[in-house]
Amino acid sequence: MNTRGINILSGKYLAAPLALLVLAYPVLCADKPKAAPAKPAAAPAKSSAPAKPASGGASTQKGSGTTTASHGPTTSSSHATTTASHPSTTGGTGTHTTGGAAGTHTTGGAAGTHTAGGAAGTHTTGGGQKFGTGAKTPAAKGSTTVATKNGAVTKRADGHVATVHDTKRGMDVHHNLSGNRRVEVERRDHSRVVAERGGRGYVQRPYMYHGHEYARRSYYYHGRYYNNYYGRYGYHGLYLNPYFPSYYYGAAFYGWAYNPWAAPIAYGWGWGGNPWFGYYGAFFTPYPVYASPSLWLTDYIIANSLQAAYVAQAAALSNPAPLTPETKQLIADEVRAQVALENNEAKAAGTGAEPDAASSSIARLLTDGKQHVFVAGQDLDVVDAGGTECALSEGDAIQLTGQTAPDAQAATLSVLASKGGKECPRGDTVSVALTDLQDMQNHMRETIDQGMKELQAKQGQGGLPAAPASAKVPPVESPMAAIAPPPPPESEVKAEINQQSQEADKAEAEANGGAASGPGPNADAAPAAPVNVDVGQTIDQVTAAFGQPLRKANVGPKTIYFYKDMKVTFTGGKVSDVQ
Repeated sequence: MNTRGINILSGKYLAAPLALLVLAYPVLCADKPKAAPAKPAAAPAKSSAPAKPASGGASTQKGSGTTTASHGPTTSSSHATTTASHPSTTGGTGTHTTGGAAGTHTTGGAAGTHTAGGAAGTHTTGGGQKFGTGAKTPAAKGSTTVATKNGAVTKRADGHVATVHDTKRGMDVHHNLSGNRRVEVERRDHSRVVAERGGRGYVQRPYMYHGHEYARRSYYYHGRYYNNYYGRYGYHGLYLNPYFPSYYYGAAFYGWAYNPWAAPIAYGWGWGGNPWFGYYGAFFTPYPVYASPSLWLTDYIIANSLQAAYVAQAAALSNPAPLTPETKQLIADEVRAQVALENNEAKAAGTGAEPDAASSSIARLLTDGKQHVFVAGQDLDVVDAGGTECALSEGDAIQLTGQTAPDAQAATLSVLASKGGKECPRGDTVSVALTDLQDMQNHMRETIDQGMKELQAKQGQGGLPAAPASAKVPPVESPMAAIAPPPPPESEVKAEINQQSQEADKAEAEANGGAASGPGPNADAAPAAPVNVDVGQTIDQVTAAFGQPLRKANVGPKTIYFYKDMKVTFTGGKVSDVQ
């Protein structure tokens, strides 16, 4: 999830006019559930790729020195998936499990569902279909799940806690292999709060439009506050939240952003003095020239992701599998497809129609027979074909290896690029929950939108090719954003994220002292109150709570304190981030 708007544009171009054609992209139609449907929506029919422009060269553009990707067949690995949904709202006659011991079996409906871990029960909807907000991938080798008073705790083979599920709070707390902690609270009204270390996260609120449910997410990431909009779509027994833009451009601009430029341009991003760029130098190399907007947007997406990864956690690279020219070309091809998709949505919005969630979500990508590429937008733990748990982080690239079974709640993908260490190695085949895969598509679309905003604002300047006059029309607010309730103030969002972080501390403390296997010697003793580090605290407050750090580092205006299991970043003498 995770998008961060970072201004990374500067440099020089060669100006060149461009004649463009409006591209066509087929619309797929599928009914969208109003609440919890008895059956998941049918998978969309396969569709052809966006029509190639009549001019401007082949549909695959290459920068200097790049080649078209050529990959041999990849072996898919099939994993049995189980659900791990949060409390759902409506449904049929199925029963709602409450995070009992592993192997809890629900009853009711034509076919009861079985949870493998018991970490989060599922809710059947009469017809035997399961609808929730998330799906669990196969359990990691050696992991164990133990029931607690309020839910369950899953531990890794080394004994460290991976996940705490608290049914009472409707909360899941996951400790990533990267060291981050992600807290997710899903409420019965479909509102949601996600909180990560350092006060980052978002607050999601649902609203209705033409009888269908949408959602606004108010993000607070690295000191930046912004809002994005999403649909709600039933697929494979899950609810997915596909991204919809806040603004749509005219068809001429999408055509300009889709087709090759008249001549390749050199571009200076100005990244040379930024710490993240040198840090990930062995992983990412920008194109020397750009033959098309899709190549430019590819480097924009990767750079934004790596900047966010660096700010969140500057873990050392360890034998990384870098982003090769072939992998970047695959990403560029995906960028073009997403630009065409948004053009299609804009046309529908212009007629007053709603966007087709089946077409705009990963449902299309999972059924069109193509090997789509995704760029990770957040820290994510996955399990490979051998049952080994490994990590993905922002900027890693993975590729869909084949069709997804009609009832699968996870997809099989192959790792194309990773940063090494605890991360999944190149060539590893991993299982990714469909909800996480939807977040990856959202991340790409959100960042593409940021990049296109920069392109429109700066076209014809500093060497960027000038867009034709017809492409310079200002964007129009999308219907989903126009009718959404006013967003909450930034202070309210920050407070709610911090509140759920504190609730997660309590949930973990209770889980550590309340295993259902029997009372321990200190069962009646209250767990020790956790010590917190919050954004805004001073250096003196942090050192009073944790003592002096093992080492310190000054990075520009920031001071970083390194503790044994924590990294605290201060800006202006106050905490700005915690890892």
